[in-house]
Amino acid sequence: MLPAEIKLMESGENERQKPIDCTIPVFVLEYSLENLLMKEVMERENRNRSMKVLIISDTHRSLNTLLEALEREEPIDMLIHLGDVERQMADIRQMVDCPIHMIAGNNDFLSGLSNEEVFKIGRYKVFITHGHGYMVNITEEHLQEAARELGADIVMYGHTHRPSLLIEEDLITLNPGSLTYPRQSGRHPSYIVMELDKAGEAQFEVRYL
Repeated sequence: MLPAEIKLMESGENERQKPIDCTIPVFVLEYSLENLLMKEVMERENRNRSMKVLIISDTHRSLNTLLEALEREEPIDMLIHLGDVERQMADIRQMVDCPIHMIAGNNDFLSGLSNEEVFKIGRYKVFITHGHGYMVNITEEHLQEAARELGADIVMYGHTHRPSLLIEEDLITLNPGSLTYPRQSGRHPSYIVMELDKAGEAQFEVRYL
């Protein structure tokens, strides 16, 4: 046998005898388990709800916080913007793949947006307006009176840059605050999530970034 052939055989024997490490790093297992748990939680939440609506206002030409809110809340079934968009209508429409209701605020000159809208979300009749025409910086009473005259179950408005949520027997009044220039204590950008469960009942939550 030639020396070269002996060398090749020895090399092959060494490769056959070398053990194979089949262990999976612990961090990979932990990451996979975490992903599975998160997926299970999201699927369970989706099973328990029939619709999720993201309600925002007063973005004032800045969309960074809206993008952050969308990344946190996706998937959503509807987006409602309560005014002061400031020429970002097309950009916002490109950011989501769902129905959008968007109205004009006091800074949306020549936007082509409606000042008010009335529509249904499930069994709820919803009235949306920016609010500046109803003196909402002083009181919600004029706005609530108009909503009741329309037979609305929910009235949504912006303008004040302060989130609020009032649930009464015959009317729900809400303001998501501002994603760009919050004025409430702490000054965290805010929005509201409305969720309808399988029975069609609505739940609301003010959330902050």
